[in-house]
Amino acid sequence: MDRVIRPINLNDSEIKKKKSECYADIDSGLWGGQCKSSSIAKENCALKCLSPACYELIYESDPLEEGEKDFIRSQEFKYCMYK
Repeated sequence: MDRVIRPINLNDSEIKKKKSECYADIDSGLWGGQCKSSSIAKENCALKCLSPACYELIYESDPLEEGEKDFIRSQEFKYCMYK
C-alpha cells in the first residue's frame, strides 16, 4: 500500500509562535535592513518567513502596502498554511 506523505498541519498557536520567531529574526537584522524599514515591510517579511510558498502564491505579485488591511488575502494565506 502506498503511503501519502502530507505536510505537518500547524494550528493557530504554532503559527503565532513561529510568527513571533520571525519577528525576532527580522528585529535582529537576519532578514536585512529592508525588512526593518517600515511596519508593513516587516509584516511582508514575516509572512514570507512564515511560509515562502504561501507568500509567493498570495502576496509576491502584490505585497501589502502601508495602511492596507487585506482580510481576504489574510484568510487565503492562513488557509494555504493549513493545507
